[in-house]
Amino acid sequence: MPTITWSSLLTSAPPDPFREINDPGCQQLVGYRTQMDTRAGSCEVTLDLQPQHLNRIGVLHGGIVATLLDVVCGNTASAFFDRESHPNLVTVSLNISYVAAARSGPVIATAKATGGGRSIAYVNGELRDEEGALLATATGIFKRVRG
Repeated sequence: MPTITWSSLLTSAPPDPFREINDPGCQQLVGYRTQMDTRAGSCEVTLDLQPQHLNRIGVLHGGIVATLLDVVCGNTASAFFDRESHPNLVTVSLNISYVAAARSGPVIATAKATGGGRSIAYVNGELRDEEGALLATATGIFKRVRG
């Protein structure tokens, strides 16, 4: 009787659903990392806080918070339309509520699409510190664009 091993049953490994997104502009300037889960259609954006990310009173600058939430919500909206091709879109509206301040450590932004249609997606996002404390929330509307 021939021996059948698990590895002989696999013709190829399943594709890794996680992929890094590297944008040459803002991502390089700010220094955040973007990871997509194409299987779940979700995104996570992480930033290790450095002195250049803080405002003059020593806490994470509100503009950086807005940037991280725009990136995570936008990528999640893009996955709402197509998880594989990552279509282009623009931010129509982004409303942010600042809940608490961060002074150090990594911060992590996540988002969830809540609805939409052929060209509009609605997304909610959160920014948390490494302990899970909520720093900010966002609601966004994103429009798919051709090209």
